[in-house]
Amino acid sequence: MYRLLFVCIENSSRSQMAEAFARMHGGIEVEAASAGSEPSGKIHPRAIAAMQERGYDLAGHVSKGLDEIGTEPWDYIITMGCGDACPWLPATHRKDWDLTDPNKLSLQEFKELRDNIEKRVLDLLARLKKD
Repeated sequence: MYRLLFVCIENSSRSQMAEAFARMHGGIEVEAASAGSEPSGKIHPRAIAAMQERGYDLAGHVSKGLDEIGTEPWDYIITMGCGDACPWLPATHRKDWDLTDPNKLSLQEFKELRDNIEKRVLDLLARLKKD
């Protein structure tokens, strides 16, 4: 089983969608989580709507901070454009998906970001299966 952590600033959109896609497509081979360096405390309504279109209900998710995810090392930590706001955590592999902050995106741009995140998660999962 691979442990994947997706990190953005607020943990309200990007990292939440990535966690959802990892759970949807990774199945029992993946333990996925997400957190934020400055959690907003809520899930963005557009993220909830965008993921409902994909058959995943984010409404039950909670925006959480890095201090709430434990200290056990991760296989992969994927940061999503939070730069210096994402502190170091123990991980075997690190990647940064420099993704646009979705808070000011139009609905269409938000959906394009969601699709980009899904593609990146699928690519990551395919690489994991090769290993």
